[in-house]
Amino acid sequence: MIIDTHCHLNDKRFENDLEAVIQRAFDADVKGMIIPGADPSELPRAVEIAEKYDNIYFAVGVHPYDKEAFDLSYLEEHITHPKCIAVGECGLDYFRLPKEEAQKEADKAAQKEIFRKQIDLAKRYKKPLIVHIREASKDSLDILIEENAREVGGVLHCYNASPILLELDAHGFYYGIGGVVTFKNAKKLVEILPQIPQNKLLIETDAPYLTPHPHRGERNEPFYTTLVAQKMAEILQIDRKTLENIVLENTRRLFKAFF
Repeated sequence: MIIDTHCHLNDKRFENDLEAVIQRAFDADVKGMIIPGADPSELPRAVEIAEKYDNIYFAVGVHPYDKEAFDLSYLEEHITHPKCIAVGECGLDYFRLPKEEAQKEADKAAQKEIFRKQIDLAKRYKKPLIVHIREASKDSLDILIEENAREVGGVLHCYNASPILLELDAHGFYYGIGGVVTFKNAKKLVEILPQIPQNKLLIETDAPYLTPHPHRGERNEPFYTTLVAQKMAEILQIDRKTLENIVLENTRRLFKAFF
């Protein structure tokens, strides 16, 4: 049994065939999913989907690219919903910063402020974090430690293979592994995967993004966690069923959900 711990089922690319997508996953023993928060305008759809399916949950949060839409009171309106099990995806993303230096620093500062506010939100409501980090490993590490995020822990979504982030294992963080691990150019992730304690591994797709090989270029969906699990088992040299059982327990432990 597999849980897709990060899939944007509320994305418009699923609006015409969502039921078929979910059923295809269920038929492949992918029995649960978590919809992360990104753009607050899409949150009502996430709630709607989670209310319809027993094993689908959602998180409240604002992606760093959507920081202008951050509204703490709006997130608080939804965080007490019984199907809300996390805060995020929140974090830092320095991939598309402005070129002008002053604007670049202002953008970084705004991202950091919103990130800290979401960590505080998670701590106040005792929800784990779903953390997005892209080209910002050191700043993200520092903030998570400074803000004592270990009180709630969380997952490093689409773990970027940065060695310094392995330090967060001691702070209650897990490592989300997705389709990237199947890419031919994912040598760093393949090399570092065995260094992650197996009791800290999670499986995700980030659907509809980051579709695993051999389906790159197509829309990603929860069914493809089966390809991620197979590749992880091969790298770790363990039976796939054993891997799935380990990751399932990890998912239940972190999110306290009844998968």
